[in-house]
Amino acid sequence: MNEILMPDGKKPELLAPAGDMEAVRTALRFGADAIYLGGPFMQLRASAAGFDEEKLAEASRLIHAAGKRLYVTVNCFANNDEIPRLGEYCRFLESIGTDGVIVSDLGAVAEIKSKVPELPIIVSTQANCTNYRTAQVYYDMGVSRIVLARELSLEKIAQIRENIPADLELEGFIHGAMCMSYSGRCMLSSFLAGRSGNRGQCAQTCRWNYYLMEEKRPGEFFKVEEDERGMAILSSKEMCCADILDRLAAAGICSFKIEGRMRTPFYIGTVVNAYRMLIDGKMTPQQARAEFETTSHRPFCTGFYLGDPESISPDTKGYIRDWLFVATALEDSRSGKLKIETRNPFAVGDELEVLSPGKLPAKFKVESIETPEGEAMQRSATPMRVLTINAPDGILAQDLLRKKA
Repeated sequence: MNEILMPDGKKPELLAPAGDMEAVRTALRFGADAIYLGGPFMQLRASAAGFDEEKLAEASRLIHAAGKRLYVTVNCFANNDEIPRLGEYCRFLESIGTDGVIVSDLGAVAEIKSKVPELPIIVSTQANCTNYRTAQVYYDMGVSRIVLARELSLEKIAQIRENIPADLELEGFIHGAMCMSYSGRCMLSSFLAGRSGNRGQCAQTCRWNYYLMEEKRPGEFFKVEEDERGMAILSSKEMCCADILDRLAAAGICSFKIEGRMRTPFYIGTVVNAYRMLIDGKMTPQQARAEFETTSHRPFCTGFYLGDPESISPDTKGYIRDWLFVATALEDSRSGKLKIETRNPFAVGDELEVLSPGKLPAKFKVESIETPEGEAMQRSATPMRVLTINAPDGILAQDLLRKKA
């Protein structure tokens, strides 16, 4: 197993998402080099994954204490009344040590550069940069990094890298959900749900199940389906680049980005850990793919990177949920015992796997479950309950426990 290295001999940055402080801590613990999150203003996950200013400052302290980097999303397409607020907000982000702001709107880029010139700007994938000339324009405006459009192949990325300044960084997604619309610029949610995806309110209408109605047969609806669960006719597969990380690095991508600010800490821990070990040469792509199967996901593909139209065809299966996140370890295991906080049901006789940073999963069988009062249980069905179970020594506090569903 070899490390993943860029042409200059450096490892790519592993960039993880976070929607709350638990996700921040999880991403750091499992090996992220940098974390991106959203604040209270102009971010595309405003309804459920935004940090207020106090929490942003707390996250920044935690991230920088670990020697990692923080990027904050300011990636909505701006309304007129938001432009005057950008300067003050970005001065606050600069004051807490933000290492870069992720921006989509061209006017917002100009305004931030004018008002807070020392704050690094990262152009969002929403800006759909697909060629080196556009990249050069952003660079001339003072941009330091570009998150490339999702629609680019490895060959096109390499061409961009060859034709832009050496200090203009390129970032690309390696894992997670993909939008069916061009670089995520979609109006479907606005029309069907009154919630704009370009304002952080996407209702994921492309994930809904749909029926067909033939023009001359009004009122007769035909379900589009593949199996008993139906077919999401507009929904994309999810990205997984475990097999092509070396090719992404060779093409010039210096930051490997994981999608998922709405995802659970269990998902983030699992995915970050696997990619960390892949980059460090401690896990094979086959082992990583097995890890990704333990998360809730849609069928995987490599996006547009390999230029294979079949690989990005719509998802026909829906979410795959073959594993359950069972519990978090609250303390290190000692003398064959482990205190845990439960999340999903499990029982005596179940085989659990332990997810620990930098390690392949370890297995053990549940032989006992006890309440804090010492009462024996055969099954735990209540989430967020503190219990004690048997466990091998070597499990650490904040390790994650899972089982096959």
